[in-house]
Amino acid sequence: MNDIWRLSATELASHIRSRKLSAREAASAALDRLNAVNPAINAVVDHRPEETLAQADAVDAALAKGENPGVLGGVPITVKVNVDQAGFATTNGVRLQRDLVAQSNSPVVDNLRKAGAVIVGRTNTPAFSYRWFTTNLLHGDTKNPRDPSITPGGSSGGAAAAVTSGIGHIGHGTDIAGSIRYPAYACGVHGLRPTIGRIPAFNASSPERPIGPQITAVSGPLARTVADVRLALHAMAQRDVRDPWWVPAPLEGPARQKRAAICLRPGGLETVREVSEAVVDAGKRLERAGWTVEEVTEIPPFEEAADLQVKFWLADGYDAMRDAAEREGDPGALAVLRGHEATARSLDFAAFSKMLTRRATLVRAWETFFDTYAVIVMPPCGELPFSWQLDLKDDASFRRVWRAQMPQIALPFIGMPGLTVSTGMVGRSPVGVQIVAGRYREDLCLAAGEAIEAGGVPPSPIDPALA
Repeated sequence: MNDIWRLSATELASHIRSRKLSAREAASAALDRLNAVNPAINAVVDHRPEETLAQADAVDAALAKGENPGVLGGVPITVKVNVDQAGFATTNGVRLQRDLVAQSNSPVVDNLRKAGAVIVGRTNTPAFSYRWFTTNLLHGDTKNPRDPSITPGGSSGGAAAAVTSGIGHIGHGTDIAGSIRYPAYACGVHGLRPTIGRIPAFNASSPERPIGPQITAVSGPLARTVADVRLALHAMAQRDVRDPWWVPAPLEGPARQKRAAICLRPGGLETVREVSEAVVDAGKRLERAGWTVEEVTEIPPFEEAADLQVKFWLADGYDAMRDAAEREGDPGALAVLRGHEATARSLDFAAFSKMLTRRATLVRAWETFFDTYAVIVMPPCGELPFSWQLDLKDDASFRRVWRAQMPQIALPFIGMPGLTVSTGMVGRSPVGVQIVAGRYREDLCLAAGEAIEAGGVPPSPIDPALA
C-alpha cells in the first residue's frame, strides 16, 4: 500500500491494530513522504529516522505479544519544537536555545507515546512562538502547502503544513493566542485549542513560565479530520502529576440540546465577505444536521478579552522577553514586542490584579451565554489567511493583523475551548470557522465540527503548491 500517508489517523490505527498494516510500514511511508515534500515547505526541522522506526518496531512487537498498542498505536505524528522531547533541543525557533537539549519528555509527548504514537519529526515555529508567520533565524521559513504566498499560520505553522501535506497524520501544536487554530485555518485543516488544564504541560528544560502563560497556553492537536482531532485529544489529555493545572474533567459532558449561535462580527470585528459567508454556510450545515441555529449580534465582551489577553501574555515578564529577543535579533519577534511595549509598560501590580478580577467577570458572562447555547460559531479571523510577512510591512499592517486576529486572541483569556474547522477554498486560500463552547466542553465543539465537516472540506493531504 503505497499511500499509507493518505489515511486518516483513525483508519490507520484500526489497520495496524488488526494487523492489516504494520507500524513499520506506516512509519516508513511517513518518512518517505517527509523526504519527498519537506524540502519544499520546511515544516519538519529535526528528525531521526532510526528512532522513528524503532518506535514503530516497538508497537509491532507489542501487537505480536497480544498487547494493546494504545489508541494511536503506530500512527505517525509530529511534535512542535517548543516542547521537550528527550534527546532533542527545545529550540522554540531560537538560536539561543539550539543547545537546550531536553533530558525528559514533556507530559504531552509522554502521553502521545503511551498512546502508541510514533514521532516522525519536530515542526517549525516562529522565534519564541510569537507570530502568526512561521519563520526564524535558526530553522528558516515554513511555506503554506496550498499557496506559498500566504502564511502557513503560526506559531504551529510547521505542524499545520506537515499535516496538510501528509507528513504525519496528527500534528501537536501549542496555543496562547491562536497558535493552533490559526495555522489550521491558514492551511485548510482542523485544529483544537482545549480548555486550560485539559492537556498537561511542563518543560523541565526551561524555567517556570510567568502566570499569564501558565493559565492561558495549551497544547492541542491539528488533523485532517475532526474524528482524528477527537482521537488525539483522548491520547493527549491523560493525567500527569507534573502539571498543577491539569483537571480530571471527563472528555464527554452531559447531553445538551443541539442549539448553536452564529456571530459574523464578534466584538465588532470587520469581517470580510468570504469569511462571513463561511460562517453563514456553517450555520446551514448545522441546521441540516438537526441543530437549531440563531444568529446573534450581541455577545459577552470579546474585544476587551482580546486586549486583556495581549497584556496577560506579553506584559508579565516583558523585560526578560524583550532582552532575549534583542539578543536573538529576530525581526519578527522584535516587531511583536516593540509593537506592544506601551501596553506592557502600563501594567503594574494594581493593574494586574484588576485584570484578573475582570477575567472572572468575563468568564462568568460567557459561561452564562453557554447555558443557553451549546456552541457559538464565528470567524477564526476577520480576513482570509494573510499574505506572507504582512505584519512586517508597516505599522498599519501590523495593527491590521492583530485586529483581524481578535477571535483567536480573546479565547485564551476567557478560558474556553475553540475548534477551527476548514470548510472550503477561496481560490488558493482556505476558509473556515471557529467553534467555541463552555469550559471542558471540547466534546460539543467536536460534535458541531463533525456536522460542519460533513458539508465539505478542502482536499487533504495535498502535494505542496509551487509559487
